[in-house]
Amino acid sequence: MNSRRGFLWKFLAGAGALATGKTLVAADARAAADEPRGKAAHGGPARHLARELGDASPLLVETPDVPDLPFRMDGAVKEFHLIAEPVKRQIVPFKMMEVWGYNGSCPGPTIQANQGDRVRIIFENHLPESTTIHWHGLEVPIEMDGLPYVTQQPVPPGGRFLYEFTLHQEGTYFYHSHGAMQEMMGMIGMFILHPAKPYEPRVDHDYGIILQEWAILPDSNVPNTANMEFNWLTFNGVAAPATTPLLARLGSRVRIRIVNLGMDHHPMHLHGNQFIVTGTEAGRSPESCWRRENTVLVGVAQARDIEFEAKYPGDWMLHCHLPHHMMNSMSDLLLNGAVVEDRSVMTAATNDAQALSQMQTLANSVPFEHVHHAPIAENANSVAGFPQDAFMDMGMDEAVAKPETYGLAENWSANMMGMMTLVRVLPPEKFDEIMDRKRRGVKSKPPAPEHHHQDHEHHE
Repeated sequence: MNSRRGFLWKFLAGAGALATGKTLVAADARAAADEPRGKAAHGGPARHLARELGDASPLLVETPDVPDLPFRMDGAVKEFHLIAEPVKRQIVPFKMMEVWGYNGSCPGPTIQANQGDRVRIIFENHLPESTTIHWHGLEVPIEMDGLPYVTQQPVPPGGRFLYEFTLHQEGTYFYHSHGAMQEMMGMIGMFILHPAKPYEPRVDHDYGIILQEWAILPDSNVPNTANMEFNWLTFNGVAAPATTPLLARLGSRVRIRIVNLGMDHHPMHLHGNQFIVTGTEAGRSPESCWRRENTVLVGVAQARDIEFEAKYPGDWMLHCHLPHHMMNSMSDLLLNGAVVEDRSVMTAATNDAQALSQMQTLANSVPFEHVHHAPIAENANSVAGFPQDAFMDMGMDEAVAKPETYGLAENWSANMMGMMTLVRVLPPEKFDEIMDRKRRGVKSKPPAPEHHHQDHEHHE
Protein backbone atom coordinates (compact mmCIF):
# COMPACT_ATOMS: atom_id res chain seq x y z
CA MET A 1 0.00 0.00 0.00
CA ASN A 2 1.50 3.37 -0.98
CA SER A 3 1.66 6.22 1.51
CA ARG A 4 -1.24 8.14 -0.04
CA ARG A 5 -3.57 5.13 0.00
CA GLY A 6 -2.42 4.27 3.54
CA PHE A 7 -3.23 7.77 4.75
CA LEU A 8 -6.63 7.72 3.05
CA TRP A 9 -7.50 4.31 4.56
CA LYS A 10 -6.59 5.41 8.07
CA PHE A 11 -8.59 8.62 7.64
CA LEU A 12 -11.68 6.76 6.47
CA ALA A 13 -11.31 4.11 9.16
CA GLY A 14 -10.98 6.67 11.90
CA ALA A 15 -14.06 8.47 10.60
CA GLY A 16 -16.06 5.23 10.66
CA ALA A 17 -16.61 4.86 6.90
CA LEU A 18 -17.08 1.32 5.68
CA ALA A 19 -14.76 -0.34 3.19
CA THR A 20 -17.77 -1.31 1.08
CA GLY A 21 -18.48 2.35 0.42
CA LYS A 22 -21.59 2.38 2.61
CA THR A 23 -21.86 4.64 5.63
CA LEU A 24 -22.93 2.87 8.80
CA VAL A 25 -25.30 5.06 10.75
CA ALA A 26 -24.99 5.09 14.51
CA ALA A 27 -28.44 3.59 15.01
CA ASP A 28 -27.56 0.55 12.94
CA ALA A 29 -24.29 0.07 14.82
CA ARG A 30 -26.08 0.26 18.16
CA ALA A 31 -28.70 -2.24 16.99
CA ALA A 32 -25.95 -4.68 16.08
CA ALA A 33 -24.39 -4.27 19.52
CA ASP A 34 -27.73 -4.71 21.28
CA GLU A 35 -28.55 -8.10 19.75
CA PRO A 36 -28.86 -10.87 22.37
CA ARG A 37 -25.46 -11.81 23.69
CA GLY A 38 -24.26 -15.35 23.35
CA LYS A 39 -25.90 -15.82 19.92
CA ALA A 40 -24.35 -14.76 16.65
CA ALA A 41 -26.90 -13.10 14.37
CA HIS A 42 -26.33 -15.77 11.74
CA GLY A 43 -24.56 -18.36 13.85
CA GLY A 44 -27.20 -19.76 16.19
CA PRO A 45 -26.50 -21.66 19.44
CA ALA A 46 -23.62 -24.04 19.89
CA ARG A 47 -24.33 -27.58 18.71
CA HIS A 48 -23.35 -30.78 20.46
CA LEU A 49 -22.62 -34.25 19.21
CA ALA A 50 -21.54 -33.18 15.74
CA ARG A 51 -20.14 -36.60 14.90
CA GLU A 52 -23.40 -38.38 15.74
CA LEU A 53 -25.44 -35.89 13.72
CA GLY A 54 -23.06 -36.00 10.76
CA ASP A 55 -23.00 -32.19 10.67
CA ALA A 56 -19.99 -30.80 8.78
CA SER A 57 -20.49 -27.16 9.87
CA PRO A 58 -18.32 -25.81 12.71
CA LEU A 59 -19.13 -26.72 16.29
CA LEU A 60 -19.23 -23.36 18.04
CA VAL A 61 -16.96 -22.88 21.04
CA GLU A 62 -18.64 -22.27 24.39
CA THR A 63 -16.93 -19.83 26.73
CA PRO A 64 -18.79 -20.30 30.04
CA ASP A 65 -19.68 -17.05 31.82
CA VAL A 66 -18.66 -15.04 28.73
CA PRO A 67 -21.02 -14.26 25.81
CA ASP A 68 -20.37 -14.51 22.09
CA LEU A 69 -20.06 -11.29 20.08
CA PRO A 70 -23.01 -11.07 17.65
CA PHE A 71 -22.36 -10.35 13.99
CA ARG A 72 -24.38 -9.48 10.93
CA MET A 73 -23.66 -9.95 7.26
CA ASP A 74 -22.92 -6.92 5.08
CA GLY A 75 -22.74 -8.61 1.72
CA ALA A 76 -19.91 -11.13 2.01
CA VAL A 77 -18.42 -9.46 5.11
CA LYS A 78 -19.07 -10.56 8.71
CA GLU A 79 -19.49 -7.36 10.68
CA PHE A 80 -18.92 -7.18 14.43
CA HIS A 81 -19.38 -4.18 16.74
CA LEU A 82 -16.92 -4.08 19.65
CA ILE A 83 -17.07 -1.46 22.42
CA ALA A 84 -14.31 -0.87 25.01
CA GLU A 85 -15.87 0.26 28.28
CA PRO A 86 -15.75 0.03 32.08
CA VAL A 87 -17.36 -3.15 33.42
CA LYS A 88 -18.50 -4.36 36.82
CA ARG A 89 -17.71 -8.04 37.29
CA GLN A 90 -18.92 -10.18 40.19
CA ILE A 91 -16.23 -12.81 40.58
CA VAL A 92 -17.74 -14.63 43.59
CA PRO A 93 -21.05 -13.99 45.41
CA PHE A 94 -19.35 -11.69 47.91
CA LYS A 95 -16.87 -9.82 45.69
CA MET A 96 -17.41 -7.33 42.87
CA MET A 97 -14.63 -5.93 40.69
CA GLU A 98 -14.66 -2.68 38.71
CA VAL A 99 -12.63 -3.52 35.63
CA TRP A 100 -12.40 -2.68 31.92
CA GLY A 101 -13.66 -4.92 29.16
CA TYR A 102 -15.75 -4.99 26.01
CA ASN A 103 -19.52 -4.91 25.41
CA GLY A 104 -20.33 -5.19 29.08
CA SER A 105 -18.16 -8.27 29.62
CA CYS A 106 -14.76 -8.98 31.12
CA PRO A 107 -13.16 -10.91 29.50
CA GLY A 108 -14.63 -9.47 26.34
CA PRO A 109 -17.13 -11.44 24.24
CA THR A 110 -15.84 -14.31 22.13
CA ILE A 111 -15.49 -13.63 18.41
CA GLN A 112 -16.06 -16.69 16.21
CA ALA A 113 -15.49 -16.78 12.48
CA ASN A 114 -14.42 -19.23 9.77
CA GLN A 115 -11.18 -19.63 7.93
CA GLY A 116 -11.51 -17.60 4.72
CA ASP A 117 -14.03 -15.10 6.13
CA ARG A 118 -13.71 -11.40 5.55
CA VAL A 119 -14.43 -9.69 8.88
CA ARG A 120 -15.02 -6.10 9.86
CA ILE A 121 -14.80 -5.01 13.49
CA ILE A 122 -16.34 -1.60 14.14
CA PHE A 123 -14.55 -0.52 17.28
CA GLU A 124 -15.76 2.20 19.65
CA ASN A 125 -13.88 3.53 22.65
CA HIS A 126 -16.04 4.35 25.68
CA LEU A 127 -13.08 4.45 28.05
CA PRO A 128 -11.77 7.68 29.62
CA GLU A 129 -8.44 7.27 27.78
CA SER A 130 -7.19 6.26 24.34
CA THR A 131 -6.78 2.63 23.35
CA THR A 132 -6.29 0.23 20.42
CA ILE A 133 -6.88 -3.46 19.75
CA HIS A 134 -4.18 -5.97 18.84
CA TRP A 135 -5.22 -9.24 17.18
CA HIS A 136 -2.88 -11.63 18.95
CA GLY A 137 -1.46 -14.28 16.62
CA LEU A 138 -3.50 -13.17 13.62
CA GLU A 139 -1.70 -12.42 10.38
CA VAL A 140 -3.32 -9.11 9.41
CA PRO A 141 -2.29 -6.12 7.27
CA ILE A 142 0.15 -3.87 9.14
CA GLU A 143 -2.36 -1.02 9.41
CA MET A 144 -4.73 -3.40 11.25
CA ASP A 145 -2.19 -4.60 13.86
CA GLY A 146 -3.25 -2.17 16.60
CA LEU A 147 0.17 -0.88 17.71
CA PRO A 148 -0.32 2.71 18.92
CA TYR A 149 1.44 5.37 16.83
CA VAL A 150 3.35 2.78 14.79
CA THR A 151 0.48 1.26 12.79
CA GLN A 152 -2.40 3.53 13.81
CA GLN A 153 -3.19 6.53 15.94
CA PRO A 154 -4.67 5.67 19.35
CA VAL A 155 -8.47 5.70 19.32
CA PRO A 156 -9.47 8.61 21.60
CA PRO A 157 -12.32 8.54 24.12
CA GLY A 158 -15.55 8.66 22.16
CA GLY A 159 -13.74 7.72 18.96
CA ARG A 160 -14.07 4.76 16.64
CA PHE A 161 -11.81 2.80 14.32
CA LEU A 162 -12.61 0.25 11.66
CA TYR A 163 -10.58 -2.95 11.58
CA GLU A 164 -11.05 -5.12 8.50
CA PHE A 165 -9.13 -8.13 7.24
CA THR A 166 -9.45 -11.60 5.74
CA LEU A 167 -8.91 -14.64 7.94
CA HIS A 168 -6.71 -17.27 6.33
CA GLN A 169 -5.67 -19.05 9.56
CA GLU A 170 -7.49 -21.43 11.89
CA GLY A 171 -7.20 -22.12 15.60
CA THR A 172 -7.36 -20.40 19.00
CA TYR A 173 -6.41 -16.72 19.03
CA PHE A 174 -7.34 -13.68 21.08
CA TYR A 175 -7.64 -9.91 20.99
CA HIS A 176 -6.49 -7.41 23.60
CA SER A 177 -5.61 -3.80 24.22
CA HIS A 178 -2.01 -2.98 23.38
CA GLY A 179 -1.68 -0.95 26.56
CA ALA A 180 0.07 -3.01 29.22
CA MET A 181 -1.88 -1.62 32.16
CA GLN A 182 -5.15 -1.85 30.23
CA GLU A 183 -4.42 -5.54 29.72
CA MET A 184 -4.16 -5.92 33.48
CA MET A 185 -7.52 -4.16 33.82
CA GLY A 186 -9.06 -7.09 31.93
CA MET A 187 -9.08 -6.07 28.26
CA ILE A 188 -8.90 -9.39 26.43
CA GLY A 189 -11.25 -11.69 24.56
CA MET A 190 -11.05 -14.93 22.56
CA PHE A 191 -10.98 -14.94 18.75
CA ILE A 192 -11.79 -18.42 17.42
CA LEU A 193 -11.09 -19.25 13.77
CA HIS A 194 -12.88 -22.42 12.69
CA PRO A 195 -11.02 -24.42 10.03
CA ALA A 196 -12.27 -24.69 6.45
CA LYS A 197 -11.92 -28.44 6.79
CA PRO A 198 -13.03 -29.82 10.20
CA TYR A 199 -10.30 -31.14 12.44
CA GLU A 200 -9.96 -34.88 12.86
CA PRO A 201 -10.87 -36.49 15.11
CA ARG A 202 -14.05 -34.44 15.48
CA VAL A 203 -15.02 -33.23 18.96
CA ASP A 204 -18.50 -33.18 20.49
CA HIS A 205 -17.85 -30.42 23.04
CA ASP A 206 -15.59 -27.39 22.53
CA TYR A 207 -14.89 -25.02 25.44
CA GLY A 208 -12.79 -21.88 25.90
CA ILE A 209 -11.24 -20.53 29.11
CA ILE A 210 -9.30 -17.28 29.67
CA LEU A 211 -6.93 -17.19 32.66
CA GLN A 212 -6.46 -13.89 34.50
CA GLU A 213 -5.13 -12.69 37.84
CA TRP A 214 -5.97 -9.56 39.79
CA ALA A 215 -4.51 -7.51 42.65
CA ILE A 216 -7.48 -6.20 44.63
CA LEU A 217 -6.18 -4.33 47.66
CA PRO A 218 -8.17 -3.83 50.90
CA ASP A 219 -11.11 -1.44 50.72
CA SER A 220 -11.03 -1.34 46.92
CA ASN A 221 -12.82 -3.07 44.05
CA VAL A 222 -10.49 -1.70 41.37
CA PRO A 223 -7.45 -3.82 40.36
CA ASN A 224 -4.07 -2.37 41.24
CA THR A 225 -2.41 -2.93 37.88
CA ALA A 226 1.06 -1.97 39.18
CA ASN A 227 1.01 -4.63 41.89
CA MET A 228 3.18 -7.72 41.33
CA GLU A 229 1.33 -9.89 43.86
CA PHE A 230 -2.08 -11.21 42.82
CA ASN A 231 -4.81 -12.34 45.18
CA TRP A 232 -7.76 -13.15 42.91
CA LEU A 233 -7.47 -15.75 40.14
CA THR A 234 -10.23 -16.25 37.58
CA PHE A 235 -11.50 -18.46 34.76
CA ASN A 236 -13.48 -16.34 32.29
CA GLY A 237 -13.77 -13.52 34.80
CA VAL A 238 -15.06 -15.54 37.77
CA ALA A 239 -13.40 -17.49 40.57
CA ALA A 240 -14.47 -20.86 41.92
CA PRO A 241 -16.98 -21.83 43.13
CA ALA A 242 -18.77 -19.36 40.83
CA THR A 243 -17.14 -20.86 37.72
CA THR A 244 -19.57 -22.77 35.51
CA PRO A 245 -18.79 -26.50 35.19
CA LEU A 246 -17.99 -27.88 31.74
CA LEU A 247 -20.47 -30.58 30.73
CA ALA A 248 -19.55 -33.63 28.64
CA ARG A 249 -21.60 -36.63 27.62
CA LEU A 250 -20.00 -39.94 28.58
CA GLY A 251 -18.20 -41.34 25.54
CA SER A 252 -17.82 -38.00 23.78
CA ARG A 253 -14.62 -36.22 22.74
CA VAL A 254 -13.87 -32.88 24.41
CA ARG A 255 -11.67 -29.95 23.43
CA ILE A 256 -10.74 -27.22 25.93
CA ARG A 257 -8.96 -24.10 24.67
CA ILE A 258 -7.02 -22.27 27.38
CA VAL A 259 -5.69 -18.71 26.89
CA ASN A 260 -3.46 -16.85 29.35
CA LEU A 261 -2.97 -13.09 29.41
CA GLY A 262 -1.54 -11.96 32.72
CA MET A 263 1.71 -11.93 34.67
CA ASP A 264 1.90 -15.57 35.79
CA HIS A 265 2.29 -18.88 34.00
CA HIS A 266 -0.31 -21.50 34.87
CA PRO A 267 0.21 -25.30 34.96
CA MET A 268 -3.29 -26.53 34.12
CA HIS A 269 -4.13 -29.97 35.51
CA LEU A 270 -7.12 -32.21 34.76
CA HIS A 271 -8.01 -34.84 37.35
CA GLY A 272 -8.55 -38.45 36.35
CA ASN A 273 -7.90 -38.09 32.63
CA GLN A 274 -5.01 -37.92 30.20
CA PHE A 275 -5.26 -35.45 27.35
CA ILE A 276 -3.47 -34.58 24.13
CA VAL A 277 -2.11 -31.07 23.47
CA THR A 278 -3.29 -30.43 19.91
CA GLY A 279 -2.79 -26.70 19.39
CA THR A 280 -1.14 -23.47 20.49
CA GLU A 281 -1.59 -19.75 19.94
CA ALA A 282 -0.14 -20.39 16.46
CA GLY A 283 -3.00 -22.72 15.50
CA ARG A 284 -3.43 -26.47 15.13
CA SER A 285 -0.25 -28.51 15.63
CA PRO A 286 0.71 -31.36 13.29
CA GLU A 287 -0.33 -34.70 14.79
CA SER A 288 3.34 -35.72 14.92
CA CYS A 289 3.81 -32.99 17.55
CA TRP A 290 0.92 -34.04 19.78
CA ARG A 291 1.92 -35.16 23.25
CA ARG A 292 0.06 -36.85 26.08
CA GLU A 293 -0.21 -34.90 29.34
CA ASN A 294 -2.43 -34.38 32.32
CA THR A 295 -0.81 -31.05 33.24
CA VAL A 296 0.04 -28.46 30.60
CA LEU A 297 1.91 -25.20 31.25
CA VAL A 298 0.09 -22.25 29.69
CA GLY A 299 2.59 -19.40 29.60
CA VAL A 300 1.85 -15.70 29.45
CA ALA A 301 0.40 -14.70 26.04
CA GLN A 302 0.02 -18.36 25.07
CA ALA A 303 -2.89 -20.61 24.17
CA ARG A 304 -3.09 -24.37 24.52
CA ASP A 305 -5.75 -26.65 23.06
CA ILE A 306 -6.24 -29.95 24.86
CA GLU A 307 -8.46 -32.88 23.80
CA PHE A 308 -9.54 -36.05 25.55
CA GLU A 309 -12.06 -38.87 25.38
CA ALA A 310 -14.64 -38.48 28.15
CA LYS A 311 -14.67 -42.15 29.08
CA TYR A 312 -14.60 -41.90 32.88
CA PRO A 313 -17.87 -40.73 34.49
CA GLY A 314 -17.56 -38.29 37.35
CA ASP A 315 -16.99 -34.68 38.34
CA TRP A 316 -13.33 -34.04 37.55
CA MET A 317 -11.52 -30.89 38.63
CA LEU A 318 -9.63 -28.71 36.13
CA HIS A 319 -7.35 -26.22 37.86
CA CYS A 320 -4.09 -24.32 37.94
CA HIS A 321 -1.71 -26.34 40.11
CA LEU A 322 0.15 -23.39 41.65
CA PRO A 323 -0.99 -23.65 45.30
CA HIS A 324 -1.86 -19.98 45.81
CA HIS A 325 -3.82 -20.00 42.57
CA MET A 326 -6.18 -22.56 44.12
CA MET A 327 -7.20 -19.95 46.69
CA ASN A 328 -8.69 -16.48 46.79
CA SER A 329 -7.37 -13.31 48.41
CA MET A 330 -4.08 -14.49 49.88
CA SER A 331 -2.13 -11.22 50.09
CA ASP A 332 -4.44 -8.92 52.07
CA LEU A 333 -5.10 -11.07 55.13
CA LEU A 334 -4.25 -8.36 57.64
CA LEU A 335 -4.46 -4.57 57.56
CA ASN A 336 -2.97 -2.78 60.55
CA GLY A 337 -3.35 -5.98 62.52
CA ALA A 338 -7.05 -6.38 61.76
CA VAL A 339 -8.70 -9.06 59.65
CA VAL A 340 -9.95 -7.71 56.34
CA GLU A 341 -13.48 -8.74 55.40
CA ASP A 342 -15.08 -10.08 52.16
CA ARG A 343 -12.59 -12.89 51.68
CA SER A 344 -13.17 -16.63 51.46
CA VAL A 345 -9.75 -17.57 52.84
CA MET A 346 -9.50 -16.84 56.54
CA THR A 347 -6.12 -18.16 57.65
CA ALA A 348 -5.94 -15.40 60.28
CA ALA A 349 -8.27 -17.58 62.37
CA THR A 350 -6.36 -19.76 64.81
CA ASN A 351 -9.15 -21.59 66.61
CA ASP A 352 -12.55 -23.08 65.90
CA ALA A 353 -14.66 -20.36 67.53
CA GLN A 354 -12.86 -17.55 65.71
CA ALA A 355 -13.09 -19.35 62.37
CA LEU A 356 -16.83 -19.98 62.81
CA SER A 357 -17.43 -16.33 63.65
CA GLN A 358 -15.52 -15.07 60.62
CA MET A 359 -17.16 -17.49 58.22
CA GLN A 360 -20.66 -16.84 59.58
CA THR A 361 -20.17 -13.10 59.13
CA LEU A 362 -19.30 -13.67 55.49
CA ALA A 363 -22.19 -16.13 55.02
CA ASN A 364 -24.64 -13.59 56.46
CA SER A 365 -23.47 -10.90 54.05
CA VAL A 366 -24.20 -12.89 50.86
CA PRO A 367 -26.27 -14.65 52.28
CA PHE A 368 -25.89 -18.42 52.16
CA GLU A 369 -26.16 -21.34 54.54
CA HIS A 370 -22.90 -21.88 56.38
CA VAL A 371 -21.66 -25.44 56.89
CA HIS A 372 -19.05 -26.25 59.52
CA HIS A 373 -15.54 -26.77 58.21
CA ALA A 374 -13.91 -30.21 58.09
CA PRO A 375 -13.01 -31.75 61.49
CA ILE A 376 -9.82 -30.83 63.36
CA ALA A 377 -8.08 -32.58 66.23
CA GLU A 378 -8.78 -31.54 69.83
CA ASN A 379 -5.10 -30.69 70.33
CA ALA A 380 -4.79 -28.97 66.95
CA ASN A 381 -3.50 -25.67 68.36
CA SER A 382 -0.60 -27.45 70.05
CA VAL A 383 0.78 -28.66 66.70
CA ALA A 384 3.40 -26.46 65.02
CA GLY A 385 2.13 -24.98 61.76
CA PHE A 386 -1.56 -25.21 62.57
CA PRO A 387 -3.77 -23.94 61.02
CA GLN A 388 -3.11 -24.34 57.31
CA ASP A 389 -6.16 -25.43 55.30
CA ALA A 390 -8.27 -26.15 58.39
CA PHE A 391 -10.56 -23.11 58.28
CA MET A 392 -10.68 -22.43 54.55
CA ASP A 393 -13.81 -24.47 53.80
CA MET A 394 -16.68 -22.24 52.75
CA GLY A 395 -19.58 -24.13 51.22
CA MET A 396 -21.99 -21.89 49.35
CA ASP A 397 -23.79 -24.34 47.06
CA GLU A 398 -27.04 -22.38 46.88
CA ALA A 399 -25.35 -19.02 46.26
CA VAL A 400 -23.62 -20.35 43.12
CA ALA A 401 -26.31 -22.76 41.96
CA LYS A 402 -27.00 -23.01 38.23
CA PRO A 403 -28.22 -25.78 35.92
CA GLU A 404 -24.65 -27.02 35.42
CA THR A 405 -24.23 -27.68 39.17
CA TYR A 406 -27.34 -29.87 39.42
CA GLY A 407 -26.63 -33.20 41.08
CA LEU A 408 -23.25 -32.33 42.59
CA ALA A 409 -22.50 -33.72 46.05
CA GLU A 410 -23.73 -31.71 49.02
CA ASN A 411 -21.25 -29.02 50.06
CA TRP A 412 -19.34 -29.48 46.78
CA SER A 413 -18.36 -25.80 46.76
CA ALA A 414 -16.62 -25.82 50.15
CA ASN A 415 -13.10 -26.36 48.85
CA MET A 416 -13.52 -24.74 45.44
CA MET A 417 -11.52 -21.52 45.28
CA GLY A 418 -9.56 -19.52 42.78
CA MET A 419 -8.56 -20.77 39.36
CA MET A 420 -10.56 -23.97 39.01
CA THR A 421 -13.73 -25.52 37.65
CA LEU A 422 -15.27 -28.96 37.20
CA VAL A 423 -15.45 -31.10 34.08
CA ARG A 424 -18.60 -33.16 34.54
CA VAL A 425 -18.59 -36.39 32.50
CA LEU A 426 -22.21 -37.49 32.67
CA PRO A 427 -24.19 -40.56 31.56
CA PRO A 428 -26.48 -39.71 28.62
CA GLU A 429 -29.67 -39.50 30.67
CA LYS A 430 -28.08 -37.19 33.27
CA PHE A 431 -26.44 -35.08 30.57
CA ASP A 432 -29.78 -34.67 28.78
CA GLU A 433 -31.53 -33.78 32.02
CA ILE A 434 -29.03 -31.03 32.83
CA MET A 435 -29.09 -29.71 29.27
CA ASP A 436 -32.88 -29.50 29.52
CA ARG A 437 -32.56 -27.58 32.80
CA LYS A 438 -30.04 -25.30 31.10
CA ARG A 439 -32.41 -24.60 28.21
CA ARG A 440 -35.23 -23.83 30.64
CA GLY A 441 -33.00 -21.81 32.98
CA VAL A 442 -33.79 -24.01 35.98
CA LYS A 443 -31.21 -23.52 38.69
CA SER A 444 -29.92 -26.32 40.87
CA LYS A 445 -31.30 -25.65 44.31
CA PRO A 446 -29.81 -28.19 46.73
CA PRO A 447 -31.53 -29.26 49.93
CA ALA A 448 -30.68 -27.24 53.01
CA PRO A 449 -27.43 -28.68 54.37
CA GLU A 450 -27.22 -30.16 57.81
CA HIS A 451 -25.06 -28.43 60.37
CA HIS A 452 -22.27 -30.50 61.82
CA HIS A 453 -20.90 -28.22 64.54
CA GLN A 454 -18.53 -29.96 66.89
CA ASP A 455 -19.82 -30.09 70.44
CA HIS A 456 -16.46 -30.08 72.19
CA GLU A 457 -14.20 -27.08 72.61
CA HIS A 458 -10.68 -27.01 71.19
CA HIS A 459 -7.77 -26.10 73.42
CA GLU A 460 -5.66 -23.13 72.40
